[in-house]
Amino acid sequence: MDEIPVDIPCPICRKDDQVKMRTHIDEIPYFGEHTQVTVLCDDCGWRQTDFIPAEGKKPSACELTLSNQSSMSVRVIRSSSCTVQIPELDLEVSPGNDSTGYVSNVEGVLERFLNIINMVKRQKVEDEEHEDILVLEHMITALTSAQSGNPIEEITLRLLDPRGHSLILCDEAKQWHLTEEEVASLPMGPEIPAITV
Repeated sequence: MDEIPVDIPCPICRKDDQVKMRTHIDEIPYFGEHTQVTVLCDDCGWRQTDFIPAEGKKPSACELTLSNQSSMSVRVIRSSSCTVQIPELDLEVSPGNDSTGYVSNVEGVLERFLNIINMVKRQKVEDEEHEDILVLEHMITALTSAQSGNPIEEITLRLLDPRGHSLILCDEAKQWHLTEEEVASLPMGPEIPAITV
């Protein structure tokens, strides 16, 4: 693993001469050679990482219908530029300036959605917003039933990546290239690539 100093102040603590960049080249099964780039601050511990493919990628999308328990163990690579959707539940996570990517499995992605939904639900309960609570409870039931392998309704996990770095690693996953119009409608994520492992 190579490490070099980066001549910028830390974006969090603003200290000079503390930011470094580490690079590591690795082969990801079914996904090809990637360079893992991590930018970190030695002072405050801030870090951002992303996987950059060795070959150029076209803007792409992929999706998987979650139909049984085996879907939960499918590997998901989500880059910092990727929008994650579950269209049937009208759920979407779009990348922002501090977006990080991750390598997980489908169950882990659903758990990320559940954590946010439960946080929002706690606020709605406190505010006594009963209609919103019912919608959130339906989302929780749909996601937890999918996690258990007995979905109460069809759920699709979709990744839309204008940089083409994200993928669902499964033969049953559908993949396609995004149009220029679709790419223009998607946020690009941070300028410095980011991923958490």
